[in-house]
Amino acid sequence: MASTESIPNKKGSDPRYPVNDLIIKRWSPRAFDPKDITEEELNQLFEAMRWAPSSMNAQPWRMLYAHKGEEGFDKLVESLNEGNKSWAKEAPVLMLAMIKQDLPNGSPNGSARHDLGLAMGNLLAQATSMGIGVHQMGGFSREKAIELFNIPDDLAPNTVIAIGHFGDPSQLSDKLKERELNPRSRNEVSEFTFHNSLS
Repeated sequence: MASTESIPNKKGSDPRYPVNDLIIKRWSPRAFDPKDITEEELNQLFEAMRWAPSSMNAQPWRMLYAHKGEEGFDKLVESLNEGNKSWAKEAPVLMLAMIKQDLPNGSPNGSARHDLGLAMGNLLAQATSMGIGVHQMGGFSREKAIELFNIPDDLAPNTVIAIGHFGDPSQLSDKLKERELNPRSRNEVSEFTFHNSLS
């Protein structure tokens, strides 16, 4: 397993309080090395998802993935918005994250997207521990993905995800390279936490 030392830390992360290194080292690259992600590596990421908590243990996440050069990869690229397509088409692996919208008893699963987020959090931590970059995208056509993959009504596409080893930002356009190298910014804890009341 690769160390987080292998992850380029160009993002100027500056935590105010001590947190786990995997949280601070994680960031979303657009530049990927052409080296493929192996099935063994992917299965490690999926195993991390497998152990995520979920409401009623329904585990509503469903992941469709393809390697660059495969038909499914080209379909995922086709579903992307133009801004994402320009760089994501160079990633070694693309995934479509979906949720199963109903619980096993047939009732709607109001926690499905929350639970997918928990599973993705596990995947992100595992990927970071392996020196692998992950970039999640909401910028895609859900309708196009449903059409291209004949996705059944009980599954809802949520995000497309690019996965690969970190690449050289110089391969990106000037605009994207600037975004790749700019420091991350985050709201202060005081901006999103409220003790005892909202006022």
